[in-house]
Amino acid sequence: MSKRAGIGFYIFLAIFVFLVMFPFIWVFLTSIKPVGEIFTSFSWFTKSPTLSSYEAALTNRPLLRYMLNSFVVSSLTTVLAVGCAAFAAYAVTRLPIKGKGIFLGVVLAASMFPQIAIISPIFNLVTDLGLRNSYIGLVIPYITISLPLSIWVLSTFFHKIPFELEESAKLDGASPFQTFRKIIFPLATPGIFTTAILVFIAAWNEYLFALTINSDDTWRTVPVGISMYQSEFSIPWGDISAATVIVTVPIVVLVLLFQKRIVSGLTSGSVKE
Repeated sequence: MSKRAGIGFYIFLAIFVFLVMFPFIWVFLTSIKPVGEIFTSFSWFTKSPTLSSYEAALTNRPLLRYMLNSFVVSSLTTVLAVGCAAFAAYAVTRLPIKGKGIFLGVVLAASMFPQIAIISPIFNLVTDLGLRNSYIGLVIPYITISLPLSIWVLSTFFHKIPFELEESAKLDGASPFQTFRKIIFPLATPGIFTTAILVFIAAWNEYLFALTINSDDTWRTVPVGISMYQSEFSIPWGDISAATVIVTVPIVVLVLLFQKRIVSGLTSGSVKE
């Protein structure tokens, strides 16, 4: 008979959720306050809520254009990074290749480099290729920072798939690519889906490369675009808060829609054989 959680657990859970959600709650409450009240009052709620900050966020800066840029760059990065990582992880975990440990060690070492340490050579590369102020110019460095993590995560999922399935496919005359496409890839779908979500969110929130490579306002992404909500003498916190809410909602909806697949992917690789 399972033991039900006590009231203390729910109190702790409520406090934990409140602490985690506090920044977003405060940003949302700030976004619906009149501009004058943001700087003069420290109260949680306002007696005269308004959507003027949302209107200003959408009209003063091309926020929808920023969101489109982020969506395109994040989507391209996710498809390319996860696709390449899937082949690399399959080769490392399933094929008889020498030096697998060295390869994974190099991948892990590459993921430890801070972005500021590699931004100079990447900036020079993108400039020499004539890819500044373009989607591909951001996809290249984004793949550089997301590919190592993707390979490590997918290697865990591929390693958990029984090798007997692969041996049976070989006996039936399947090539390594056919085995990967028809057996390994479908079984690792939860892990691939989870990795794709993580890569997409990381690319959506990236700031340093987006600030350096795409300096044209037409090609800016969401994090850089929101940082441009400022004037010479003041910072429009109402506009910034409203813009933050607008760009956060799609990610929250995405996670909520696919939460079952995400949880399945996060737990499928933790089952002991």
